[in-house]
Amino acid sequence: MSDAAQPSAAEVRAAAEAVKAALDRHLDAVERRSGQDDPAVYAAFDELAAAAEVYDELLYDTYDEVTPFEIPGNDALPAYVGPEEPSALSVLIRRDYTVAEPQRLLHQAQRIADLDPDAADEAAGSVADAAAVVGTSVHAALGVLFGEFEPDEIASRHKEFGLEEGDSTLWVAAADDPAEPGEWLSAPFDQADPQRVVCRFDVSAVFDEELGDDDMLEPLDHER
Repeated sequence: MSDAAQPSAAEVRAAAEAVKAALDRHLDAVERRSGQDDPAVYAAFDELAAAAEVYDELLYDTYDEVTPFEIPGNDALPAYVGPEEPSALSVLIRRDYTVAEPQRLLHQAQRIADLDPDAADEAAGSVADAAAVVGTSVHAALGVLFGEFEPDEIASRHKEFGLEEGDSTLWVAAADDPAEPGEWLSAPFDQADPQRVVCRFDVSAVFDEELGDDDMLEPLDHER
C-alpha cells in the first residue's frame, strides 16, 4: 500500500470506537432478545463482525498489528418468512471437490469414453478424436464423469474417480407455486432466498475438529 493510501491514526481510532459501540449494541440485543432466533441479535452480530473486520484491517495497514480475537462468520439462517404450509419446494445442493488424483480421473473418464464414444464427443465438443482428448484433459474428463453419473453416485464413489470431498450443503426451500418448465434454468441459483429455507443439512471437516471423544459416534451431518 502506498504512503498516500495509508489510513491515518485518527481513522484507526474511529474504527476502534465503532467496535466498542457495536459491542454495546450486541450486548444490548442479547439482553433484550425475544427468543433463540431473534433477528435483532443476528443483525447486531453482523454489525459487530463488520466493525471488527474494518478495525483489524486498518490496524494492520497502519501499525502492522492484528487483533487477538476473531469473530466467526454467521452461518445461521435468518428468520423464516415463507409460507406455513408450502405447496412447492426447491432443493438446492452444493458439493465441493478437489481433483486429488488427476491420473485416476483421466483413467476413469477414458474408460467411460471407450465404452461410450458419444459421451466423449459431448464433453470435448467438436475436437477431433474426442475420445483421446478425454484421457488427457481434466476439463473434458470432468464433463464425461458428471455426464455419465448422477451427483449422488459421484458423491458415494468420489475416491474411485480421483476426487476428494470438501464441504457440502443441502437447502430445502419453500416456494409459493411450482415453477414453470424451464423458468429458472438460465439462472438456477439466483432465486435462492435464505429466509425461505425450511431446513438445511451441512457436512464439513470443521465439524470433525469440533467433535470430542464423547461425540465420535454422532453423525457428521448438521441441520441448521
